[in-house]
Amino acid sequence: MAITLSGDQAIPSPPLSARLTTPQVWGIVMLAPYLLVFLAFVVYPVGYGLWLARHPASYVALYHDPIFARAAVNTLIFLLVGINLKMAIALFLSGFFAQQRTWIKWLSVLFILPWAVPSIPTILSVRFMLNPEWGVINQLIFKFTAEDGPNWLNDPSVALAMAIGVHIWKSLPFWTLILMTGRLAISHDLYEAAEVDGASWSQKFRYITWPSMQTLYITCTLLSMIWTLGDFNSVYLLTGGGPADLTHVLATLGIRYLRLDQLSLAMASIVCALPFVLPLVYFMMKRLSR
Repeated sequence: MAITLSGDQAIPSPPLSARLTTPQVWGIVMLAPYLLVFLAFVVYPVGYGLWLARHPASYVALYHDPIFARAAVNTLIFLLVGINLKMAIALFLSGFFAQQRTWIKWLSVLFILPWAVPSIPTILSVRFMLNPEWGVINQLIFKFTAEDGPNWLNDPSVALAMAIGVHIWKSLPFWTLILMTGRLAISHDLYEAAEVDGASWSQKFRYITWPSMQTLYITCTLLSMIWTLGDFNSVYLLTGGGPADLTHVLATLGIRYLRLDQLSLAMASIVCALPFVLPLVYFMMKRLSR
C-alpha cells in the first residue's frame, strides 16, 4: 500500500514486519500454536463433518428412517422433562444447602460426589444395579416381596425414564451449587425485613428469592439445554440406545449409523441437531450480553 502526496508522488508504506513492535511480534508467535490447534482440532473436524453431510440424499434417508424420528422425539422429551425437573429440584435444594448447619455441610459433600466422579463408572454401576437377574435392586425386591423384579431396561419408556433419571442424578449437584451461589448473593437484610413484616416462607420466595434469581435460573436453564443436547453418556452407557434402538437421542444416534458403516448419515444426524442448538446459543448470548 502506498501513500499518494499532492504532487502525485507515491511513498511506499513500510512492510508489516517493520510496523509491528517487539511485544506484538512475540504475541503473534505465542498465539500461533493455539491457532494451529484450533484449526486442526476444531475447524477441520467440523468442516469435514459438514462436507460429509452435504448430500441431500442423506437427509432424505434420515427422514424415512423411523429410528431417527424416534430419536428426535426422545431428544425433545429428554430436554423438556429432564431439564425442567432437574432445574426445579436444583432450585429447591439450593435453599436447603444454603443453610448454615454443620450436618448440612457434610451432607453437601456426599451430594457432590455423583457429579465429581467420572461418568463411566457411575453410570455403568447404575446399569449393573438395574440388571434383571443379579442386580441389587431386583435382589432387594425379591427379598422383600418374594417376586421377581421387572426388566428395567427392556421397556423403551422405562429405559428412557431411567436415562433421564441418571442425567438428573449426575448433573444435579453442579446446578444446585450454581443456584446456591445466587441465593447467597441475596442480601440477608431483605429476609430480616420480611420476617419483621410477618412474611411466610412462600412469600419470601415469591417476592425476594425468585425476583433476585430469575435471570440466573433462566440462564442456567438455557446453558443446561445446550449441554444436555450433547449428553452422550447418560443414554449410551445406560441403555446403549436399546431396546431395539428405541431410546436413542440425537447425541447417540450417530454411533448407530457408524456401526452400520453409514458415515454420511452419522454426520447428517449431527447436523440435524443444529436447529435445536443454534436458537439456544442465540438466546444464551443475548441474555449474557445484557
